[in-house]
Amino acid sequence: MGLHLTQMPKQMLLLILIHSLLTLTRAESTPCRTSCGDIPIEYPFGIDDGCGSPYYRYILVCSDSGKLQLRTPSGRYAVHNVSYADPHILVTDPFMWNCEDGENYRPTRPFSLDTSTRFKLSPQNEYLFFNCSEDHVIVKPKPIFCERFPERCDSSCDSGSYLCRHMPGCSFAMIGSSCCSYSPRATESLRLMLKYCTTYTSVYWRNVGAPQPYHQLPEYGIRIDFDIPVTTRCLQCQDPSKGAGTCGFDTQTQSFMCLCKEGNFTTHCKDFDAARHNMKVHVIAGTVSAVSAAAAFGIGAGIWYLKKVRAKAPVTCGVQSNENRLF
Repeated sequence: MGLHLTQMPKQMLLLILIHSLLTLTRAESTPCRTSCGDIPIEYPFGIDDGCGSPYYRYILVCSDSGKLQLRTPSGRYAVHNVSYADPHILVTDPFMWNCEDGENYRPTRPFSLDTSTRFKLSPQNEYLFFNCSEDHVIVKPKPIFCERFPERCDSSCDSGSYLCRHMPGCSFAMIGSSCCSYSPRATESLRLMLKYCTTYTSVYWRNVGAPQPYHQLPEYGIRIDFDIPVTTRCLQCQDPSKGAGTCGFDTQTQSFMCLCKEGNFTTHCKDFDAARHNMKVHVIAGTVSAVSAAAAFGIGAGIWYLKKVRAKAPVTCGVQSNENRLF
């Protein structure tokens, strides 16, 4: 025999209603994602607001198609790899020169980094500039020792560069003054060089683990080094014996938070004696969704319904009758 809602005690009805709505809310919550496509996302990065370190907030974006992108003042760039053991990001710029262009030197834009972040251009990058004006840029061959000790050489653009003679992936060499190699100290130097050169490309030296001098191979791309801000609180949060939480931050105050399945803590996931961080209006790791709003509305509606049922329910003084029986 079916049970009508009006036949259930109001306390039981309220508990069932709240449990159902909270279960639905938990199912819709979205914790910190750990990958974008096949690229792992680990601390200090995060692709959900409130995850990772606030120093890298809004830096990485995961597109709807699962492609990771780096956001900089000069645009968005496809991320090909993120290394946490040797902290660096590899990106490519589709506007840079490539082998298919040949001597078609199409104009490009300079790559730039936000100086307020903990990113910096890797010294393993080498930039090749094409069709430069020799009235403004010193283009000349450099001595061979400059490749190992660039700080001992002047700031000229090396027309005798190894890379100009051995273009990675190209079946031809850029001989003469049409190609020269330059290693800028900052992205501002790239912008200044492109005022007098038609285009450029970036090559980084990838470590392959072979014996020297074959331990590095040139590949197209921009290597960006980054710092990992390690704190005691983050290490405690990540400790498996303390719940293996995820390091994050409060999206309003940017103070440290340990993101756990049971909620968000200021220390670690098993610190149940500490006061749990109460979620207000702001969002951490996307745990508040439209379903949460629906849950709040549903609870309010449930309380209104129970008040209505109470007003109509007969006074039984604990006597089981057809109006209040369970089965």
